[in-house]
Amino acid sequence: MKLLSAFAIGLLFGCGILISGMGDPAKVLNFFDVAGTWDPSLAFVMGGALLVTAIGYRLVFRMNTPLLAQGFNLPSRTDLDAKLIGGSAVFGIGWGLSGFCPGGLVPVLGLGMEPLLTAGAIFAGILTARWMIALGHRQQPAKA
Repeated sequence: MKLLSAFAIGLLFGCGILISGMGDPAKVLNFFDVAGTWDPSLAFVMGGALLVTAIGYRLVFRMNTPLLAQGFNLPSRTDLDAKLIGGSAVFGIGWGLSGFCPGGLVPVLGLGMEPLLTAGAIFAGILTARWMIALGHRQQPAKA
């Protein structure tokens, strides 16, 4: 049941990305081009997503337990650290340069070389980040 619901949710998300045009990098890049060919449609897509999310969270948190899990798995950290800020900056730069958000990239992976190159760059970034984190852990002195 979990797998089927994950598939259905992913299919719905992918259809939403395609219907809204967010799989087209030119449409996304035009949103960032405020001084040129600005296209505000991304703001409306994000606003709609925020509205649905806000309503969904209000409904879900009224439940004692989730439908398909033993309990809620919520993050306990609330601080901003260098990894979060750096990762957010790299994400934003990559999105601004390529026009592909990872969520919007998946539904268009089979539509040409550009999405595949972007996916490869994202994968390389993930591997690089993991390598840098592992390298940092090895260089830290042992605590007494």
